[in-house]
Amino acid sequence: MTKAVVAKGKKRTESKETLCPPNKPTSILGCWVINHTHQARKSGKYVEVSGKFDVNVWYSHSNHSKTSVFTETISYKDRIRLHYRDEPTSRHEEVLVNVIQHPNCTEAIISKCGEKFVICVERELIAEVIGETKICVTVHPHTFEEEWPIRDESSSHHHGQHHDHKDKHQDHGKGHGHGHKDDHHHGHGRKD
Repeated sequence: MTKAVVAKGKKRTESKETLCPPNKPTSILGCWVINHTHQARKSGKYVEVSGKFDVNVWYSHSNHSKTSVFTETISYKDRIRLHYRDEPTSRHEEVLVNVIQHPNCTEAIISKCGEKFVICVERELIAEVIGETKICVTVHPHTFEEEWPIRDESSSHHHGQHHDHKDKHQDHGKGHGHGHKDDHHHGHGRKD
């Protein structure tokens, strides 16, 4: 038994938000969404996410003679259906919500009446439930451990030491070679 992700769910939402600025807009110059926050709780086989974000609309008014930024906070509630890998084995579960796509403006237009903004917002959330479950552990033979990179690094290190030893051996060989030359001369001396 161990703790692991026992259920997942994902939901993508597109919504239209109607905003009422204090001035009759002439044109929309820009729109962006910021300050997204959320909290979640589990309810049966669903995760209920309550969140909010700020919509900022930069627009012109008074026949393009002035510009303003209108800001409004939008609240939302999303229900994400959970799909369990196995049946839950414990009531003690932890809910995590990750944001794949923060609320983002995909379209901003002036309403037909000419006094409001209609903002299209998309968002995508993924919910995970962590609980106790059974797992199967695969045991590999000891030789598998020798294939780890750490063993390769150790092998390279020994190889470097062997290389140094080889260099020392070559240096020693050079000295020993000079000694042979000296012995060779001594040999000639004995023959003489």
